[in-house]
Amino acid sequence: MQLESKKILDPDWIREIIKALILNMGGKFSTQLGIDLSRGDPDNIFRWFLASKLFAARISTEIAIKTYRTFERNGVTSPEKILETGWDGLVKLLDEGGYVRYDFSTATKLLAITRDLQDRYRGDLNLLHREARDKNDLENRLKELGKGIGEVTVNIFLRELRGVWEKANPPLSELVLLGAERIGLLESRVPCRRGDALSELMEIWHEHGCGVDFERKVDFCDFEAALLRTGKDFCKKTRCNTCPMIHYCKYYSNSRKNNPRRGFS
Repeated sequence: MQLESKKILDPDWIREIIKALILNMGGKFSTQLGIDLSRGDPDNIFRWFLASKLFAARISTEIAIKTYRTFERNGVTSPEKILETGWDGLVKLLDEGGYVRYDFSTATKLLAITRDLQDRYRGDLNLLHREARDKNDLENRLKELGKGIGEVTVNIFLRELRGVWEKANPPLSELVLLGAERIGLLESRVPCRRGDALSELMEIWHEHGCGVDFERKVDFCDFEAALLRTGKDFCKKTRCNTCPMIHYCKYYSNSRKNNPRRGFS
């Protein structure tokens, strides 16, 4: 089935959905952490890289945020400070943040990744980006750091650098697709057409999202993050009754019509 944006929806309705998404679900995770990526500052980009590594484990968003805050409070948010803190110190910070399930392995990976970053790119992720030939090479260079950079970490890191790094253009995550489909912004898709889905959502944002009035500056990355939060926290768990987007949700509406007795958590 070819992916098609929901052009049958009224433009005002689409703008209302976009505004409700970002206001109710929240936007970029980097913004939530107080990290400004807009100017490409290398210190802030590394902070987001560290946070992305913490978010990537099978652990709650709340614990990942708490752990990042612990690193931040202790001033361990640079390559130099991570290496200076050492394995024992990192484990202590991870445990303090509640990251106990992955404390030993994460401390080991952080040190290996940071040493590689220092040795190969002088600790500067912007240099890594400049030396990458294209988006695929960028993703591969990130994955080659240490032994702990996988698809999930790379996707988390790069999706909020769209528009900041020219070569940062990762595919949509399955959770973003799930949120967009359930709400009705995208039709059902086949897995191989994730690039088409990205184009669809970007088109929706540029046609409708740019005209939405927000109190702060928002961009496509906020829209993408809001869809991911929806997919992760509500759609994946079928928590329809507690979802702030329930009144806009095509999936919920159709499910109630087709099976009015079905229960939702």
